[in-house]
Amino acid sequence: MRAEFLAYFAGYIALVLAAGLAFARKTKSLEDFFLASRDLPGGLIFLALTSSWFGATSLLVSTDRALADGISAFWIMGVPAVGTILVLALVIARPLRRFEIMSLPDLVELRYGRLVRHLAAALIILYMIMLAASQLVALGQFLKTFLGLPYIGSLAAGAAVVLVYSAFGGLRSVVFTDVVKFPLLVIGVGGLVLFVAGRLSALGGVGAALSSPSAFALEPAGYFDFFHNVRENALVAVSFILAWTISPIALQRIQAARSLGAARRGLYAAAAALFGLYGLVVFIGILSARLFSGAPLSGPLVSEIIATKAGPAFGGILFVAVLSAILSTMDTAVNTGALSLTRDVLQQVVPLARRRPVLAGRLATVLVAVLAFAVAARLQNILKTIGLASEIMAEGLFVPGMAMIFHKRRVPLAGLFSLGLGGGFAVLSFLGAAGVLSLGLPAWPFSVPYGVGLSLAGYAVGYVIHRGYR
Repeated sequence: MRAEFLAYFAGYIALVLAAGLAFARKTKSLEDFFLASRDLPGGLIFLALTSSWFGATSLLVSTDRALADGISAFWIMGVPAVGTILVLALVIARPLRRFEIMSLPDLVELRYGRLVRHLAAALIILYMIMLAASQLVALGQFLKTFLGLPYIGSLAAGAAVVLVYSAFGGLRSVVFTDVVKFPLLVIGVGGLVLFVAGRLSALGGVGAALSSPSAFALEPAGYFDFFHNVRENALVAVSFILAWTISPIALQRIQAARSLGAARRGLYAAAAALFGLYGLVVFIGILSARLFSGAPLSGPLVSEIIATKAGPAFGGILFVAVLSAILSTMDTAVNTGALSLTRDVLQQVVPLARRRPVLAGRLATVLVAVLAFAVAARLQNILKTIGLASEIMAEGLFVPGMAMIFHKRRVPLAGLFSLGLGGGFAVLSFLGAAGVLSLGLPAWPFSVPYGVGLSLAGYAVGYVIHRGYR
C-alpha cells in the first residue's frame, strides 16, 4: 500500500509543479504574480475561495470533532466559514472594490500612516506564516501515516513542493490547484458519505444508527445537541469570523475579480458550497462513531478510513483529495503572506526588490514557506495553530480594519493604539502558547474577548485624542 500512496503523491505533485512552471511564463509584474492581473471571473473566485477555505482543519479536524462531539462540531468551521463569506458579499465587497490597492497594508497607510502600515504588515505576515504552518502540521501527520516518512521529513516535502509551484506561478498556479482540488473535494467528501453509509447498512442502516443514540457510546443529549458546549464553540466561531473578515486571503480574491458582480457571484456560490461541504463532513464524523463502535483510532478519522477500510482504489482518491485540501490552503497562505512581505518589507528596504518585483515576490515566497516550516516543527496541533493564527487577525486588525474600510477620515493615532494594544496582546498570547513566555494569559479562544476589547479601547482613545488636537 505504501508504494501505491507514494505513486499517488508523486502524480499529484507532478501536476501542480507543471502548472507552476507553465504559469511562470505569464508572470511579468507584481500584479500578475499576486492578483492574476485583476481578471478572475466569478467562477474562479468561487473555486479559489471554496478550495482555499476548505483545508486540513475542515476535513481532518472537523470530522474528528464530529466523531467525538457530534453535531455541534459544525460550529468549529462551518458556522464561521459561511458567516464570513456572507458578510464579505453583503457588507465588505462593495466598499473594498472602491480602493485601487494591491494589499491590505496599502489601505492601512491611507487611513493610518506608514508606521501603522508596517505594524499591520508584520501581523499579516505572522498570521499567514501561522496559517501555512497549520496546514504543514496536518501534512506532516498525514504523510507520516501513508508514506512512512518521519514528521519533519513530511513537513520538508510538503513545504518544498508548495514553495516551487507558488514561487514560479504566483496566484495563477495557486488558483489552478484550487480548480483541481474542488472536484476532488466533491468526489472525496461525497464518496466518504456513501462509503460510510454503505458500511453501516451491514449494521442495520443509517436510520437505525441515528435513531439509536446509545449506539454511539456517548452522552445522547450532548451528541445530538447543536448548542452543546456553546460558550467555547461560539468563541471559536467568533474568533474565526473576526479574523477571516479582515483576512488578506479573501480580500485578495475580491480585488482579483474582474468586477464587483463577479466577486459577489463567487462569494455567494462559495457560501452555498461550504455550507454543504461542512454539513457532509459533520455527517461523516457522526456516522463513523457507529462504524468504529468506540474503538481507539491511531490517527485522524479520515486517515483511519483510508488506511483500514477504503481499499486501494477509493483510498487513493481520498488520499489525493486530502492532500490537495491541505496543499491548496497552504499555498494560499504562502502566496498572500509573500505579498505583504514583498510590498511592505522587501520593496521598502531593498532597492533591487523595486526594480525586479517578481524576483522579490519569489524570494518572499521562499521566506514565508521556510518560516512556516519552523513554526510547524514546534507546534504540532492543527486546531491550536490555526486558532492562534486567527487570534492575531481578530485582535490585532479587525477593529482598525473595519474602521478604515467604512470611515473615510485619516486617524493615525486610533489605528496605532488599536493595533498596538490588540496586536500586542495577540503576540503575547502566541508566545505563551509556543512556550516562549509564561504570562498566565487566557488560552485561545477564551483570550479573544480580551484582545478585541483592548483593540476597541485603543481605537476609541486614539480617536478622542485625534479629535482633541484638531
